[in-house]
Amino acid sequence: MTLRHCLCFCLILLTVGATATAAEWTPEPVQGTMHPRHEAAFVAVGGKAYLLGGRRLQPVDILDPATGVWTQGATPPVEVHHFQAVVWENKIWLVGAMTGRYPQERALDHIPVYDPATDSWSRGPSLPEHRRRGGAGAVIHEGKLYVVCGIINGHWDGHVAWLDELDLSTGIWRELPDAPRARDHFQAAIVGDKLYAAGGRRSWAARKETFNHVEARVDVYDFKAGIWVTLPSPAGDLPVPRAGTMSIAVGRHLIVAGGESLAQSTAHADNHALDTVTGTWVAWPPFARGRHGSGVIRLGKGLCVASGSGNRGGSPELDSVEMLDLTDLFPIRP
Repeated sequence: MTLRHCLCFCLILLTVGATATAAEWTPEPVQGTMHPRHEAAFVAVGGKAYLLGGRRLQPVDILDPATGVWTQGATPPVEVHHFQAVVWENKIWLVGAMTGRYPQERALDHIPVYDPATDSWSRGPSLPEHRRRGGAGAVIHEGKLYVVCGIINGHWDGHVAWLDELDLSTGIWRELPDAPRARDHFQAAIVGDKLYAAGGRRSWAARKETFNHVEARVDVYDFKAGIWVTLPSPAGDLPVPRAGTMSIAVGRHLIVAGGESLAQSTAHADNHALDTVTGTWVAWPPFARGRHGSGVIRLGKGLCVASGSGNRGGSPELDSVEMLDLTDLFPIRP
């Protein structure tokens, strides 16, 4: 399935109870320049895909799935990495970000915002001074931005379990109950009315334990009840604990993709799907090339991943794109 063919299909509605089949991720040929990067974001907006941020100052890379061609957008005003990107009013917000060099990167005091329509950057809301951190998860739900967990001092120390809410209509921040455990280097996702925090670790370069403390437990925040729960162990635990993961909701399933850990020097190709109704995991088709520190997006009837790091740590930065056809994993419903 090519990127051109992918855009020809409408987004599908996914049903439940599916298990992985012989479907596989396939490398996709593209044209033009993509800047290899990691600790970045890959986001879909308005029918196009955007690679943003990462180590070093790098321009936005824009993929048009209809043509399979990369073009280049504006460079952000500051180096920005270790964030999760969310889309609000067709603009891309880079939330919970760091800047600077390993291992004591600085948490940004604001949210950089990229506007695809004008190819321009602006300064978004400031974060409360006493709640700033990087490597956090971020989601938007019913007009509010949620920032969960993260680490205060780059990779050095200061991992937190905080949950903060920004009302996007008033600009007012509110502190919510802490998650059951701290984690950083992960991505949050929403399935239904619940926020899922899965994967990640507690980075601790101050003790020379940057990669050691990966988190298997899955914490869930119920927006309606305003409480956290942890999925029962071992059935609800992430089957292969790892950080630098990429998360996306697919129907009632939470997908946790890729990652890095002490278990292997190469980045994980592992992909797992959590059935949020049964609370159990199933292995999904692995990436053709293991990677961490990017994003997985929906394009047409499939999922797409681009860039990231191919080994534990920062290199090699990849310049490849892969697609997974979801119709082999889930039946289509009208």
